[in-house]
Amino acid sequence: MPLLLSLETSSTVCSVALHRDEQLLGASELQIEKSHSSHITVMINQLVENCGATLEQLDAIAVSGGPGSYTGLRIGSATAKGICYALDKPLISVSTLHALALQVIKTTPNPERYLFCPMLDARRMEVYTCLLDYQLNEVLPIEPIVLDADTFAAELQSKPIIFFGSGAGKLKQFHEGNANALFIDDVVLSAKPMGELALQKYKEHVFEDVAYYEPFYLKDVYITSSKPKA
Repeated sequence: MPLLLSLETSSTVCSVALHRDEQLLGASELQIEKSHSSHITVMINQLVENCGATLEQLDAIAVSGGPGSYTGLRIGSATAKGICYALDKPLISVSTLHALALQVIKTTPNPERYLFCPMLDARRMEVYTCLLDYQLNEVLPIEPIVLDADTFAAELQSKPIIFFGSGAGKLKQFHEGNANALFIDDVVLSAKPMGELALQKYKEHVFEDVAYYEPFYLKDVYITSSKPKA
């Protein structure tokens, strides 16, 4: 039974989880903005120790691969790659939106009746999103969308859709009163559901190239140099 460490840093939540096969052994989460770089390694070491294991016993490290915060994804990726390099362990990338959706699917009665739409806030009226069925098959691919009254209007005519995540509240105003548009508040990113998705990839030997792995930023990142002082 593989021992898998999962890291979620793509939002303001810094979350780590440890799974033995499908069993969650423990998790640690911190919801303090801009704290990832200073806390994640401490959280990892404490979690593994508290679960009676060692880093050397890990079989693989899973990281939330995006989309999400550029800085957060870089921190998670660098941390995961560092552990993989040091201990010669395989790296697994898990879709941030798929892991977020899995939380809701697992707690939804008769999930086959719905489509699931995880949304991450991308500022202003833009979100990172996709549309999934209950088996995490993508009905609509992951993409950035600027929300308006037509967003998912056609899809809502055929099947109820459950919207959730940090960006879902921005869509709610456009579909008030639509019985097929269901909104769930307070669904936050966590490393806990990543274990199931990571285990599937582990069994199929779907690993990343540690040397060349980059998170799925979804949008180009523009970095400008500071202006020279006069």
